Amino acid sequence: MLTVEQLYKSYGDKTLFKDLSFTIKSHDRIGLIGVNGTGKSTLLKVIAGMDTAERGTINSPKDYHIEYLAQDPELDPALTVMEQIYHGDATIMQVMRGYETALRQLQHEANDEAAQEKLLNMQRKMDEHDAWEANTTAKTVLTKLGITDFDKPTTALSGGQKKRVAIAKALIQPADLLILDEPTNHLDNETIEWLEQYLTSYAGALMIVTHDRYFLNRVTNTIFELDKGNLYKYDGNYEVFLEKKAEREALEQQAEEKHANLLQRELAWLKRGAKARSTKQKAHVQRVHELKEKTFDTNKQNIDIQVGSKRLGKKVIELKNVSKTYEAKRLFHDFSYLIIPDDRIGIVGLNGSGKTTLLNIMAKRVAPDEGEVIVGETVKIGYYTQGEEELDGSLRVIDYIKEVAEVIHTKDGNVITAEQMLERFLFTRSEQWTYIRKLSGGERRRLYLLKILMTEPNVLFLDEPTNDLDTQTLTILEEYLGQFPGVVITVSHDRYFLDRVTDKLLVFTNEDTPKQYMGNYSEYLEQQQKQKQTEAKPKKEVPKPSKPKKKLSYMEQREWNVIEDEITSLEEKIEHLQNEINNAGSDTQKVQELFTEQQAIEEELEKKMERWEELSLLVEQYNQ
Repeated sequence: MLTVEQLYKSYGDKTLFKDLSFTIKSHDRIGLIGVNGTGKSTLLKVIAGMDTAERGTINSPKDYHIEYLAQDPELDPALTVMEQIYHGDATIMQVMRGYETALRQLQHEANDEAAQEKLLNMQRKMDEHDAWEANTTAKTVLTKLGITDFDKPTTALSGGQKKRVAIAKALIQPADLLILDEPTNHLDNETIEWLEQYLTSYAGALMIVTHDRYFLNRVTNTIFELDKGNLYKYDGNYEVFLEKKAEREALEQQAEEKHANLLQRELAWLKRGAKARSTKQKAHVQRVHELKEKTFDTNKQNIDIQVGSKRLGKKVIELKNVSKTYEAKRLFHDFSYLIIPDDRIGIVGLNGSGKTTLLNIMAKRVAPDEGEVIVGETVKIGYYTQGEEELDGSLRVIDYIKEVAEVIHTKDGNVITAEQMLERFLFTRSEQWTYIRKLSGGERRRLYLLKILMTEPNVLFLDEPTNDLDTQTLTILEEYLGQFPGVVITVSHDRYFLDRVTDKLLVFTNEDTPKQYMGNYSEYLEQQQKQKQTEAKPKKEVPKPSKPKKKLSYMEQREWNVIEDEITSLEEKIEHLQNEINNAGSDTQKVQELFTEQQAIEEELEKKMERWEELSLLVEQYNQ
């Protein structure tokens, strides 16, 4: 057990922790949430011993080990991937590191007797320390995270690769408490789903900060909410947290109203000048002062976005036979697509498949190798990037926003000042005069998002918008996008966000053209799962046409004679419709019509197959 008592820390004039106290028991699965800038990452670092608090204590057993994954991990530039992953002082890590080194040395020097002897020696040590199971687990983790080049220096890795190596190291190290700060950033959906399943059987305790609400809901059993320096604990996952938080806020609201009524009665009593002994009068005056000083935390900080947008005509964006190759890898070829008003499109797929490149081509930031991009005259794009823009740290928050606009206009015609918009984005009037360099990473992303929306776009491009934004900001952003009168196109690995915001997908697969899917991401996954189950089932051997059976009725016999041909015909129709859907390109109306027709024929095929099974059973019975 790890125990935290009376932890206090401030940053400038802002109090991050107000005497926090809590315990972390073995097998706890804690999700830490709160608005960006409240100190979540700082709290993780203090627990991990990478930062200090001004006062308070953290107690744990002497052999208690904490493994910490930073949001932006820094790897040792002097190490290779393998040395980084198996780095650690634990005996089992030293043994596995020695075994892997010996194994790789022998692979390069197959006939070297010294290398062979070294490997045999390390194999004996693996036996002595029961390290084979841990090694198998390590290899599974590495495979699932796509780490294969062990000899590569860490300095040669991309940002996404470095994050995966850091995750692998954190998962492999033996630990009593594993702390993960935004582990899902830069991971694709398949890897996130695997990580969810892996963490459910993790031996130690977990403490996680993540914006991925499905991940949070499936992995955690306790929620810690850090809010204005206070820590609130909720037993249950994210779904239970939402229910209990609503109850807590309702009770606080009731308490504030009751307090206000009591204060009003006390003030009225004093104003009436009721005749009473002076001691009683003094008691009432004192009571009024105490009531006035009492405060309640019922001012919910919500991002209230009402930014309007410029009028959008019927013509938005059209891609005609677009192709793009990057570093000898063909991302997509001869791709055509028509974006229409009110579209809500999610772009999904593996990392490096070309999602952001496609978004950049749509925005005309990148030219295609072949094909044409046509953008409507009324289109005004607001592009929220993954972190391309470096905010000038010497600017104050208010000056950064005023560079875009002093005021903006809501869709109902009202005018809102930059100061008012910043308040709605959780920047108080005093915080608006803060220098940007003093903001947390999440606060900077929130500020950048506000800047994009204040340009009053009618087409929003969002490239991984959920990275570095807290769950509260995301919830309100999703509400805003639901009311947004223009087009929304987003690249995202956040399944919850995709489900709430999109109603059609462009899916990057191993093929050279993105596939179109009508529906949200969960519906797409469900369809994929059904398809895998169907493919995994052993195909039934269709029996040869049987000779007429005397014991079958006349109508049954006629049905049996033709049902196999009918099944074949339906399967051919489905295949033909699928080809037509793939060739429909930018004609979304035609795609929808063909998809509806395909679903109807698939239902008919399912009924035919069920009837075929019934008749085949009858035939078998008659042959016995």
